Amino acid sequence: MIPLEDIYNKGVNLLLGSGASFGLFPTLQLGITNESGKSWTLEELATVFELTEDQRYIPLFMHYYTQCILPAQRFSIPSTTDNTGKTVIENYRLFLQTLLALVQRRQSLDKRCNVFTTNYDGCIPLVADDLINSGTHDFLINDGTRGFRTKILEARNFNSYLCHSGVFDRHSSSIPQINLIHLHGSVYWKKSRGRIEVDYNTQQTPLLDSVATEKLSAFSNVLGNPKKSVSDLPMPEFSKPELEKFKAAYDQIPIVNPTKWKFHETVYDEHYYQMLRMLSYELEKPNAVLITFGFSFADEHILNLVKRSLSNPRLQVYVCCYDAASHSRMLEHFCQHPNVTCLTLQEGIPMSFTEFNNQVFRIKQSSIDSEKTSSAEKTEDTDNDFLKAK
Repeated sequence: MIPLEDIYNKGVNLLLGSGASFGLFPTLQLGITNESGKSWTLEELATVFELTEDQRYIPLFMHYYTQCILPAQRFSIPSTTDNTGKTVIENYRLFLQTLLALVQRRQSLDKRCNVFTTNYDGCIPLVADDLINSGTHDFLINDGTRGFRTKILEARNFNSYLCHSGVFDRHSSSIPQINLIHLHGSVYWKKSRGRIEVDYNTQQTPLLDSVATEKLSAFSNVLGNPKKSVSDLPMPEFSKPELEKFKAAYDQIPIVNPTKWKFHETVYDEHYYQMLRMLSYELEKPNAVLITFGFSFADEHILNLVKRSLSNPRLQVYVCCYDAASHSRMLEHFCQHPNVTCLTLQEGIPMSFTEFNNQVFRIKQSSIDSEKTSSAEKTEDTDNDFLKAK
């Protein structure tokens, strides 16, 4: 369990990967296996296809689009009816509630924390909006945008925060704020006059119609079958112009390309490196804390950045591992760094988002009760002082 009671007053940063949204959206893990019986990941297979100029390269990204990107573009909380999806949403809600409880404990005026994510879905902003509209929580999600009708994303906007002040400016208090930083882009982004515009209400036209999706179905079925290999993967019956048309449209989607972890558009690429610099800057601060969940460190830019930041002796990193195999891989990455703690649950229990919230990232009830008692005692002391003064 992460000692949240000890780190709430430090610079708290979280890094979430695709494991957090698993159940709503697929990860990049495929079912198809290689010669050794190990499952391919989409980025591994795409890299091989790209290097060998395999004709199945573009259909692979058609599969990626239909299975991962399009569901994220169409996602909404009311439309999620299956129990697995509802569980994911509830986990995001619990995660945000714990995070808010953490920053609200701070005595300082600045009650901010950072959530970096490589996910391009809208789970965090939409669940946060749902929490705010419920009236149970008063906080701000800062996604780096400014504007009224048109919201423009700029890195400098993450440096601001909102305060309440009294009528006569005799007191002020900050609103808890979560900075949401999309490291790999977002399905809600689009290029607008050389800048990045963010629109959470956009209903985009799918890149593939029903006929194209049907052509792709046999290809997708093999990719999801652990009993199949690359040699079993058929080439869908798309013409060359159809493939080129899709590729041109796909390249405009503002998310990192899994093969080389690069954007296709310069404006997105520049923002990507600005956000990496922000992550680096936050980890260089005194008493910085980084908690990762659902993140495999497949992005070498982020892996190397975190490793460089570990030269900061006052940085503490908690890497939450899904299972024993993941734990072993993380130990290989960070074995030389004493300020990294790789966490896993007892043998046989995978660290799902549910288990992460219930066992790892939660505030002890005894601590909450103690805090309430302390607050009540302070109030009583203040009342007694008032009576004495009278």
